[in-house]
Amino acid sequence: MENEEKKIAGIYIRVSTEDQAREGFSLGEQEEKLRQLCKYKDFEIFKVYKDAGISAKDMKNRPAFQQMLEDMKQGKLNYIVAYKLDRVTRSVRDLEVLISTLEEYHCYLICDRDEVKRL
Repeated sequence: MENEEKKIAGIYIRVSTEDQAREGFSLGEQEEKLRQLCKYKDFEIFKVYKDAGISAKDMKNRPAFQQMLEDMKQGKLNYIVAYKLDRVTRSVRDLEVLISTLEEYHCYLICDRDEVKRL
């Protein structure tokens, strides 16, 4: 049991201005659901990263997302937990880059509402 790797999660939540008008996408609702998921999966939560009112069209212009990736690279977390994949990115090109980065740093992406369990 001692050799089991600790599961340390960064929770990523995001809403764009369009999302804020829809139900079920508020930052608070996403955070609450993801905290419950982490508790269920026995993940330690390192930090909650919030990008409010920011589009997912690219990863570069999201300060909290970039901080989360930096923390991952420094070994502070080994799971990224998001509500849906579209909270993380809407770009296939960015997704490809993200998958490569996650693999390089032995980090996993879990999306609560999408079947993206392990990349």
